[in-house]
Amino acid sequence: MEHRALVETYLEMLNAHDPDLVDRFLAEDYVNHNVVVADGREANRAFWAMFFAGLPDVTATMEDIIVAGDRVVGRFVYRGTHQGELMGIPATGATVEMRSIDIWRVEDGLLAEHWDELNLMEVFQQVGVLPRLDGGAARS
Repeated sequence: MEHRALVETYLEMLNAHDPDLVDRFLAEDYVNHNVVVADGREANRAFWAMFFAGLPDVTATMEDIIVAGDRVVGRFVYRGTHQGELMGIPATGATVEMRSIDIWRVEDGLLAEHWDELNLMEVFQQVGVLPRLDGGAARS
C-alpha cells in the first residue's frame, strides 16, 4: 500500500470506529513512541477500542499529509463527546477537541514506527481533571 494510503486507512479506522482495521495498515511489531499506547498492533487495537468507548461520537479530519522517503507526517483534529471512560477518567459529557501531529516510518508496506505530539493537558482541561491556565474554572 502507498504511504499516503496507509494514513488514509488510519483515518478511515478512526471515523468508522473500527479498531480491527489496524490489521490493514500497522505492522505486527509496531513501535509506538507514545506514553499512552504500548508497542504492537494488538496494544494499538486495544487503545482504539478504549478511545472509541470514551468518545463514541468522535470524528477525525486530516488537515495535512506529507510523504518523504520512508516517512509520512499527518496533522489531525479529533472532536467528540466524553460519554464513556477515557484513560481512566469517568464520562463527563464534555466536548473534546484534540489535535495531533503524527510521524510514521513505513516498512514493507505497513506503518512500522510512530511518533506523535498531542496536547493531552488540553484534553484533561476540557474534561475537567486539570484547571485551565487562563484562570477559568475546571468543569465539575
